[in-house]
Amino acid sequence: PNLISTSHHFPVQSKLSVFFTMIILFTYLFYCLNGFCDSLPRPVFDQRSLLHGGIILTDGRDAENLGGALNASPASVVRQHLPDLPTGDAPFNISVANTFGSKKFPQAIIIGVKKGGTRALLEFLRIHPDVRAVGAEPHFFDRFYEKGLEWYRNLMPRTLEGQITMEKTPSYFITKEAPRRVFSMSRHTKLIVVVRDPVTRAVSDYTQTLSKSPGLPSFRSLAFRNATTGLIDTSWSAVRIGIYAKHLENWLRFFPPSRFLFVSGERLVSDPAGEMGRVQDFLGLKRVVTDKHFYFNQTKGFPCLKKPEGSSRPRCLGKSKGRPHPQIPAEVLLRLRDFYRPFNLKFYQMTGHNFGWD
Repeated sequence: PNLISTSHHFPVQSKLSVFFTMIILFTYLFYCLNGFCDSLPRPVFDQRSLLHGGIILTDGRDAENLGGALNASPASVVRQHLPDLPTGDAPFNISVANTFGSKKFPQAIIIGVKKGGTRALLEFLRIHPDVRAVGAEPHFFDRFYEKGLEWYRNLMPRTLEGQITMEKTPSYFITKEAPRRVFSMSRHTKLIVVVRDPVTRAVSDYTQTLSKSPGLPSFRSLAFRNATTGLIDTSWSAVRIGIYAKHLENWLRFFPPSRFLFVSGERLVSDPAGEMGRVQDFLGLKRVVTDKHFYFNQTKGFPCLKKPEGSSRPRCLGKSKGRPHPQIPAEVLLRLRDFYRPFNLKFYQMTGHNFGWD
């Protein structure tokens, strides 16, 4: 009888074991699906092992075949060898985004100028694995300063050690209060200004406004305060922005020239890799973004990014970039060029660079 009783209990114990195992398994899966497992260690993200060990990566490559990766930051190595990570606002589109890195104030800001090529520069920079940037323009130092620095910092993407946090808002350059406010955040902030021939920039600015307001007066009527005397209306923002020397004086009251990099909007089109080399050097980054990343789009008239690995198509800027400009009378452009000439010369002296606009 004892033998029969004992053999009867074995199936019951087995069923109970299976039952409790299933409960534990489902509980674990439930917690993981709700994000409670993010803090568990993940060996594939052990940066020291990835950099210094001969481990096998998820795609079967070993650390000895990473080429120049050993000279890059841990963040860049992780980004380069995870499958198809986007370079937008949320590059780590996986659960570790919430537990890796921290939000910091930007170490570098693209402060201007509107219609100079700031969007192109930001998109080109985002190719670099050690650059993390806000996609939209925060406008903190000109529109939302009253919200406070903590609000601003929370807008920033998470960064790992060795990565740079960036943002771009072109209107900062012409905002009187912006230099003091940026300086109050950090006197060590690196400032990038993308400049372009002020006459071409003004026409581009007008073209953008015209696309949104088709009933806009002509360029001539807006540019001249008095058409008879040819007096330029400097109160019109499209004209005022191009007086670069005046705006730079305001910034130089707070930051030394060494804190600035002036990027040529024209060279960003004609030689994007060369200009990007200067930008990467200024930011203290390894030159990762090179000519292999670009091709010239004949239709748009400016460079586009070649198809990234794992992507279905090349990446160009939006439809608003490269739109045709309206015909402006030659005498209007000539008068505007005469107006800007002395300001351009002063700007060349202040920056130590002749941009060749005259």
